[in-house]
Amino acid sequence: MEKKSFKKVFSVFKKNYKPIPLEIFGKNPYKTLVSTLLSSRTNDDTTLKAANRLFLKAPNIRKLDQLGQLEIKNLIYPVGFYKTKAKYLKQLTEIVITKFKGVVPKTRGKLMELPGVGRKTANLVLIAVDTHVHKIANLLGWVKTKTPERTEEELIKILPKKYWPDTNRLFVSIGRQYNTDKKLLEFLKKENLLS
Repeated sequence: MEKKSFKKVFSVFKKNYKPIPLEIFGKNPYKTLVSTLLSSRTNDDTTLKAANRLFLKAPNIRKLDQLGQLEIKNLIYPVGFYKTKAKYLKQLTEIVITKFKGVVPKTRGKLMELPGVGRKTANLVLIAVDTHVHKIANLLGWVKTKTPERTEEELIKILPKKYWPDTNRLFVSIGRQYNTDKKLLEFLKKENLLS
């Protein structure tokens, strides 16, 4: 894969970027982890409101640890599976504080040791590959894969690390703006990104 191709795609995607709701937490590993965990099976607007309520009371992992599970549950309602997520958040804070000295782990393996944290949530700290990244990377011809997990494995091999932090943010933004295959293909063609 030509480096020029990556550079051009990321340049075009940056020019056409529109913010996505949960991105405001992107520079804070604690808030990224918690909001991502909350976002599973929940739309972004609901997640954002719940996360903001929670972060007003618990702006960091130690403050979250001081909250009871019932209070967490009430703060995050109506996110999907809010009772289970409240339990996970309570367990997660205890583990991060005791095992990782209050610092959110920086590797997929360590993150996946936390309750409620699967591969997708863990990957948001690294290179996040969701359905938008999967679809667009395949359309661009960067990968030929059938699942987001395989796309992630292949992108890790070919995509220079400097692009990893922006991949999910930019690709999700483009994927949401051009939310049908037809619109997405038209955009990619218009920008001369398809060979």
